[in-house]
Amino acid sequence: MSSLAEVEHQENKLSDTNFPLFSSLESAGHEQVVVCSRPDVGLKAIIAVHNTTLGPALGGTRMWMYQNEQEAIRDVLRLSRGMTYKAAISGLNLGGGKAVIIGDPHTDKNEHLFHAFGRFVDSLGGRYITAEDVGMTEQEMEWIYSETKYVTGIPKSMGGSGDPSPVTAYGVYMGMKAAAKRAYGSDSLEGKRVAIQGAGNVASNLARYIAKENAELFVTDIYREKAEKLAKELSATYIEPDNIYCLDVDIFSPCALGGVVNDETLPVLTCDVIAGAANNILDDETEHAARLDGMGIIYAPDYVINAGGIINISSELEGYNEELAMRKTSRIYDTMTDILEYADTNNITTLEASNRLAEERINAVGNIGKIYSSSSHFSHRKGELYMRDRR
Repeated sequence: MSSLAEVEHQENKLSDTNFPLFSSLESAGHEQVVVCSRPDVGLKAIIAVHNTTLGPALGGTRMWMYQNEQEAIRDVLRLSRGMTYKAAISGLNLGGGKAVIIGDPHTDKNEHLFHAFGRFVDSLGGRYITAEDVGMTEQEMEWIYSETKYVTGIPKSMGGSGDPSPVTAYGVYMGMKAAAKRAYGSDSLEGKRVAIQGAGNVASNLARYIAKENAELFVTDIYREKAEKLAKELSATYIEPDNIYCLDVDIFSPCALGGVVNDETLPVLTCDVIAGAANNILDDETEHAARLDGMGIIYAPDYVINAGGIINISSELEGYNEELAMRKTSRIYDTMTDILEYADTNNITTLEASNRLAEERINAVGNIGKIYSSSSHFSHRKGELYMRDRR
């Protein structure tokens, strides 16, 4: 399996309409990409299975109005690869996968579209297990679930874990506190100036955790009404979206879409810590991680601290237990601490440290048995999902 750093060059080619698809997949280590089309119901989707060394590929389905098909492909490839590292660093026996549905989540949803998508997921026989992601709700997951058992994040009333956002937020909060302890000698956020980019479900729950510590909060979102509502609830300050980067704060927490730490925003950042829930926060993983390190900014790798979601939904595979999921998610604090120590010891960035630790686990298991067997399967018992691995 190629490291994250080795695939960056290939990723940059994905903006080219003639990008070399198979060489990009080979470089990043993807096993399978499935294009799903049902024009009669408006379905245009892509499922990417990155790596199944540790187990079936688990990752959410995102619905988004991409500018073009190349942007959708680039997103699903990056996200699915990130899920492999997320599962590995979290100690889960799962691989990485992701799906994207091209469409406006506010106007293009219909029941038949998600039934059709569920059938495509089912056709993979358990190599890919889907879940809720950006632009999706429990309602859509319920429709998908009616067509396939290979889905998590279904409503609690159906034996699932429901919305994973609160658990994701708790994991980000724990990772943020671990990074704060390294930066300030204490993990207390009291009096710290924290800027949260985004006011969605994860961002809102994260803001509530932080507010309980009497931090000074600043919030923004492209949907102004949502951000202003959250700011009013928590006595926070609303900031215009373009002004969030240059705000003088202690901690910057990107919780919307990725790529927000880039060549344009880096020069104006004045924070000590970056710790957010968004995936792929760094536009160029290798270059921008190194630049943050050089600026003395502690970066909490996004796929490490936002792993609460996958930890939560993975618990469904053995029968959901909310208390156990929260306890496992709290360990993100220890994982982040280990990464910081590993980075210091080896004089590398925190991103490189987390990548190495994840790759070590994947490679170790890969020496035993590399590809997830389709004989691993789910069975339904009293509304809960169970998985047996017969490898």
